Amino acid sequence: MTTIYLIRHAQAEGNLYRRCHSWHNGLLTHTGREQVKALEKRFEGVHFDAAYSSDLYRTMSTAGAVCRTRGLTLRVDPQLREIGAGVWEDVPWGQLLHDHRDSLAAFLRCDPAWQVEGSETHTQVRRRGRAAVERIAQAHPGQTVAVVSHGCAIRAALSAWLGLGEDEIGRLPLPDNTGVAKLEAADGRVSVIYYNDSRHLPPPSAPPLVGVAGMEKNALRFSPLPIPQERGQYLAALEECGLAPDSVDGGSHAPDSMVLALLGDTPVGLLHMDWAREDAPRTGWVSLLYVAPEFRGQRFGAQLLGHAVCTYRAMGRQFLRLPCPPDNERAKKFFFAHGFAHADGRPDTLEQYIGLAL
Repeated sequence: MTTIYLIRHAQAEGNLYRRCHSWHNGLLTHTGREQVKALEKRFEGVHFDAAYSSDLYRTMSTAGAVCRTRGLTLRVDPQLREIGAGVWEDVPWGQLLHDHRDSLAAFLRCDPAWQVEGSETHTQVRRRGRAAVERIAQAHPGQTVAVVSHGCAIRAALSAWLGLGEDEIGRLPLPDNTGVAKLEAADGRVSVIYYNDSRHLPPPSAPPLVGVAGMEKNALRFSPLPIPQERGQYLAALEECGLAPDSVDGGSHAPDSMVLALLGDTPVGLLHMDWAREDAPRTGWVSLLYVAPEFRGQRFGAQLLGHAVCTYRAMGRQFLRLPCPPDNERAKKFFFAHGFAHADGRPDTLEQYIGLAL
């Protein structure tokens, strides 16, 4: 009998930033790295003979929980990837909700008929993921193996082993980040011993918001903010943040560089990316990241930050810099919690590495 621990990756940027990251590559977040440490502690004393993951950063990084202390070489298999999302890749979930509500609802309920340009179907990922795990089991008879994959892919494969039809995949909940399923494979059959065990993590502070109804409450979209038409709104946000309006009338407002963050049609915040300014080599500059007071404390700031990270990363930038007044304790707490540090020892400028590296 072969024992397989099938594990979803730790929290990654797509989870935090509320963007569709299927085959799109992204890094683990600070919370994700803490989850990996908890997963490593959970598996203390468990013998593993091999470890596999998909070829994406978030799964390879999570697999370190098993490989790091055992000297195992991670085996990478693209067949363990998440469902391919085609033209939806790296699009904010709030934008998909706004533009393709019915199609998004079909995706979230795992409708076998769902497909967009360039994507896979839920049926295809079910067959692909199931075959990949069963192939791994056959290659390791009598051994114990860790396999790190993705939420939709794990759920789809498990639905097959549990005897559910292709139209019943959505009956299973999406596994938590680092949620563990234990499988036993023998004589060509796979048995599910347990699914989505996350006992190694602290209990969630609130029930997760799921489905379209959940996205209506927590997923932003972004729309260009016209300047100078909305100059007053921008100046008011700068003043509240304690920043000087030194570039509002400059020539750095390229299309889409200044955006309004919207929850549905309700304005939540502002983001200004000064594309023309390169404060240091390979660095993207954010002149303003602002969340309206009534929306603070709801994780919307992370989505604005994520929009800047993903935009500048696509432009080849490896660092993100922004101004932060030394006396703005709330802002400093937020940015430090998201991996920023003082840039070149400057007390009023913060920097974060955004390059793709394990």
